[in-house]
Amino acid sequence: PVGAASTLPHSSNSLWAKETKEPSPGLRIHDYLYFQVLSPGDIRYIFTATPAKDFGGIFHTRYEQIHLVPAEPSEACGELSNGFFIQDQIALVERGGCSFLSKTRVVQEHGGRAVIISDNAVDNDSFYVEMIQDSTQRTADIPALFLLGRDGYMIRRSLEQHGLPWAIISIPVNVTSIPTFELLQPPWTFW
Repeated sequence: PVGAASTLPHSSNSLWAKETKEPSPGLRIHDYLYFQVLSPGDIRYIFTATPAKDFGGIFHTRYEQIHLVPAEPSEACGELSNGFFIQDQIALVERGGCSFLSKTRVVQEHGGRAVIISDNAVDNDSFYVEMIQDSTQRTADIPALFLLGRDGYMIRRSLEQHGLPWAIISIPVNVTSIPTFELLQPPWTFW
């Protein structure tokens, strides 16, 4: 089924991507993966995402600074008008319109390193959707992550308020090495 999901409670070098190739244990705790927004500063928090269940790749590299580029159109079900900016970066995509796998493949075809798909329910601050394969037998090689709708909305809103075409993020983040991890989570997220 298109957009199949179930709900769960709670490289080549680029001019823009600074990466490190050291192994990073503890990046996924209970199947969560974490990333930190470095810029813009008003959303400089550590966000929690969940990897796709049965498609997409995994992060073999930690990106210290990489662009998180909101896809245009936001649902990324076809050709992207800003596809050039997604090449070698990470795309922020909105749920809806086509399957999670289709979105991931569109971003991959535009040269994206990964895709973060935020829920289209902007008031969702606690329920993670399990992204599963659609029935097409297609595959995708890049990592695909699900982000709470409230988090995706707040990132996009901040970029719009600052007139910025992308955020700068660090992904994945090893939260086990951050003693103040709880203090760096978005204040609007229910814990």
